[in-house]
Amino acid sequence: MKIKQTSKIKRTRRHARVRSTLAGTSAQPRLAVFKSNRYIYAQIIDDSKGTTVASASSLNQKGTMREKAERVGETIAKVAGEKKIKKVVFDRGGFLYAGHIKALADSARKGGLSF
Repeated sequence: MKIKQTSKIKRTRRHARVRSTLAGTSAQPRLAVFKSNRYIYAQIIDDSKGTTVASASSLNQKGTMREKAERVGETIAKVAGEKKIKKVVFDRGGFLYAGHIKALADSARKGGLSF
């Protein structure tokens, strides 16, 4: 019997595959991105301690999804700069590196993060 794989299951598998090679440290934490239909979220995570260092989301923002993603990227870069974080490892969360994810990454790079 064939089982139809939903896009959520496929994304979860891709994310597990990506996370098997990525890990954030104190020197270079992980910038994790999650995207829902309405909002986009970004977190900077230190996996060695298991703590979230900084976070940003588009919950209280207006505009198109691309504009929200760009603002979240700028915000996360600003918060990371305040905590003296310059280098991160980018975790796209199993999403394709295109569209909103790419817009967030580009604006985070413009804000001063390097990955």
